[in-house]
Amino acid sequence: MSLALNKPKLDNLTGDIWKSAERLRGKFKAYEYQSVILPIIVIRRLECVLIRWREEKAAEVKAKRPNITDKELAKLVKGLETNTAPFANKTDLTLQKVFEEDHALLEENFRAYINGFSKNVDDIIEHFNYRATIGQVVKNNRLAPILNQYKDLELGPDRLSPLEMGYVYEELLRRFSEQSGEEAGEHFTPREVIRLMVELLDIPIPERHISIYDPACGTGGMLSVAKEHLLDRAETVEQKTNVEKFVTVHGQELSPTNYAICQADLLIKNDQQARVFLGNSLVPHEMHSKEPGDQLPESRFSFDFMLSNPPFGVTWGGKDGYETEAKKLQKTRYRAGMPRSNDGALLFLQTMLAKMKEPAKGGSRIAIIFNGSPLSNGDCGSGESEIRRWILENDWLCAVVMLPDQLFYNTGIFTYIWLLRNEKPVGHQGQVMLIDARQQYEKEPKSFGNKRNRMIDSHRAWVENSYRHGWKADFSDEHVKIFNREDFAFRKVSVVFWQFDANDQPAIITEPFEKTFTVANLKKEMEFYESDLTFNLRLKTGQNEKTTTFTLGPKDNIKSRYEKLLADKPEILAVEWAHRHYVKDDEYIPFGENIEEFLVREIARPIIRWHDSPQLGYEILPNKYFYRYQPPLPAKELLAEFWKLEKEAEKLLAGLAQ
Repeated sequence: MSLALNKPKLDNLTGDIWKSAERLRGKFKAYEYQSVILPIIVIRRLECVLIRWREEKAAEVKAKRPNITDKELAKLVKGLETNTAPFANKTDLTLQKVFEEDHALLEENFRAYINGFSKNVDDIIEHFNYRATIGQVVKNNRLAPILNQYKDLELGPDRLSPLEMGYVYEELLRRFSEQSGEEAGEHFTPREVIRLMVELLDIPIPERHISIYDPACGTGGMLSVAKEHLLDRAETVEQKTNVEKFVTVHGQELSPTNYAICQADLLIKNDQQARVFLGNSLVPHEMHSKEPGDQLPESRFSFDFMLSNPPFGVTWGGKDGYETEAKKLQKTRYRAGMPRSNDGALLFLQTMLAKMKEPAKGGSRIAIIFNGSPLSNGDCGSGESEIRRWILENDWLCAVVMLPDQLFYNTGIFTYIWLLRNEKPVGHQGQVMLIDARQQYEKEPKSFGNKRNRMIDSHRAWVENSYRHGWKADFSDEHVKIFNREDFAFRKVSVVFWQFDANDQPAIITEPFEKTFTVANLKKEMEFYESDLTFNLRLKTGQNEKTTTFTLGPKDNIKSRYEKLLADKPEILAVEWAHRHYVKDDEYIPFGENIEEFLVREIARPIIRWHDSPQLGYEILPNKYFYRYQPPLPAKELLAEFWKLEKEAEKLLAGLAQ
């Protein structure tokens, strides 16, 4: 299977399609463009498949019955289409025939053509909500131009591979999102990255049933490439048959548009072993809910292999999210913790972990793409840290692969592949591998959106070799490191220490007492300082003012002394107090270090008290582990560069003055 894209061809095709979207300006709002353009592309691609199928069947029939009449042939092929084709259209129409008929009947004929499709295509059209869109297209006098553009456009799989068509779909979705001023939140995964994920999962050529799952399958790229990769690796007819027979792919997608595109792709491939559902995989499916939830719940489904590139930074909480629904799974699927409401990435991972097969039944393996947030976001005890703790203490995380930046079409950020499994080999147990593959790329000959870098076969081979052999004692590469899972653990210790003054002596501070002078506030301050507190109060009784000094000790009865001080109920005009200069801070201490020794060494001040958090925090900081110090340029070189830039600036200014 070739991963290469014919970029000039795709650029031209995408550009032509985009021009048709731009012609809608003034008649449609920007957010409506995709509802007009994407369905007609899908319909034309399906039509290309159907026309080719009819031609091939007609040739087969004529080869057996050379004297058959054209009328008989057409009738026979139509019968075969209805009964044996992956999908069908009961009319004799095509987009070209609709356009060439009387334009007074254009809408009527087009609707008849759309309504003529078999149930499986009708389901796709319904999820595009295309019948409602047709009325708008007709009203705005755009049906004829659109049909004219797409009636003979070559979009069949013999002209555009699924890989190429997938890129066209996703590039258009990206442009539509930008045009409507929305954040796509979705990042089409380059096929070389999916290929790397599949190879790292080490999915075997099957001799029994194996299942593959993606909870955020988008237009189906992950699932398609996984199966295509297995077919590509199959060396014999028997192996290819086994892949087709035993491999089932399962997915769920929230966006109706992406779901419809995915279903169309599966129809074209005629993949009988694929099941993709519309709905939100992060919430339970309930009969009376407004939107469908998880159609593949862990109570009934588990999977051998799972891979996904869930949307980055998806908001799941608040009024715009589905927090109420997701929290129905808080005691089961999400029992480890709930991440912050504006980043649901770890909800997807927990959804996949919940669907793992038991190790006794073979276990499961997972590959998922994240940005940097799930590695370290969240303090000790937060949802994110607790989820990481749960994963690491269960010993499910195998490796994290740091990918190059500018690898994706919709974002230039660094991304990471997490590899997890619940049946680690004995030699890997309790350990996690980090692979720094940030330099494993070459520049794209021509950038695709934000995608300016690419990973070719040699780069993927380096990552795979590192993952396969990096566990061995004799393997040595500064870009591959093995850690014990406890290396990512830390203690959050709340510490109070006595700050020093300018003379390097324990400091005493005199300052205004900003709080209300009450028994409750005095008790709080004494609980914190546990030492003498001296207050200078300016009091007013009637017309008389006086200043008095009030000193409290740790063993004093604060309430009794307070009431005695203010027995005359004076007005408190001002309060100044003197106390030790205590500082309260949180220290993050690597697990395994002696806390007291760490505090003495790092703070170097008298420690008054410290308190450890009730649980360990966990974070993974790949940049820290692979940091390489680069000394700054010598002053002489910096000055030379400065003077060079100044001379260039002088030339530019001189040119402007002429």
